[in-house]
Amino acid sequence: MLAAAAGLLPAAAARAGIQESGQAYPNRPIRLVVPYGAGTSTDTMARLVAPAMARTLGQPIVVENRPGASGAVGSEVISRSPPDGYSLLMGAVASHAVLPSLMPRLPYDPVRDFTQISLVTNAPNLLVVNPSVPATTLPQFLEWARRQPNKVAYASAGNGTSSHLAGELLVLRTGAPLEHVPYGSGAQAVTDVMSGTVPMLVYQVTAVLPFIRDGKLRALATTSNTRLSWTPDVPTVEEAGIPDFDVAAWHGLFGPAGLPAPIVTALYAALQAALGDAALRPRIQDLGLVPVGMPPVEFSAFLKTDILRWREVIQAANIRAD
Repeated sequence: MLAAAAGLLPAAAARAGIQESGQAYPNRPIRLVVPYGAGTSTDTMARLVAPAMARTLGQPIVVENRPGASGAVGSEVISRSPPDGYSLLMGAVASHAVLPSLMPRLPYDPVRDFTQISLVTNAPNLLVVNPSVPATTLPQFLEWARRQPNKVAYASAGNGTSSHLAGELLVLRTGAPLEHVPYGSGAQAVTDVMSGTVPMLVYQVTAVLPFIRDGKLRALATTSNTRLSWTPDVPTVEEAGIPDFDVAAWHGLFGPAGLPAPIVTALYAALQAALGDAALRPRIQDLGLVPVGMPPVEFSAFLKTDILRWREVIQAANIRAD
């Protein structure tokens, strides 16, 4: 849900805080670095919110793609930028929660080297199977998997992706005999699950929803802790009796460490205005994303918890970076 009453500050109040501090912010364009390539979900999200935030702030926000090393290259750029509010990052679960456990020599600390401004969106996943699998619920699927003579394969969009980690978290929480089969892309993974080459996949809602509606895939559960508006009849993993299972990819807005509080307040208020925009909100949801707008302090606590959770999964599954 969009964080509103508890954390929302009107743009006018945010600007007043800057003026009272003696700073004229912003008085020039702001750079928003995306640590992934053009056309990725992080890039699309950044390009959606940047113009809306710019209208509130009164200065352009220029999106700059700096891909490489699963998000580490662009993230490092911002970690080394001056904390003046003119260099920001649209980070993601991979760059800030997963990489710390996958890349032992990560050139930045995802918590200490950044100012956490807001959790922008969540990207929930669905656990789907090929319709030939004799299960219509997650408990039935797990029971079926345990009866098989060999481990049951599950597909993912690649090693270390959220679809991979969600599968390994399911193994960790249930002891299910599942074996990971990484693909070069989510599209390839979806295709092979539809063909029956691999029976199961956890993946983004919008990528699998058309095939669920066509009967080419069957949804057994959503990996977030609440049911989704796209699939209200599909229960959560937790409803299936598996506790502490809330998995969603996410996008977060960061600045360099030491960003002054009045600037954080102004940026957060501008983001809240963007996420609440009646024209923009449906476009975000059409991407399979849930607008969040988590306040800075809560986002910082969330990030620390998410890092620990994925560290547990990565270590238990002995996952290594490609």
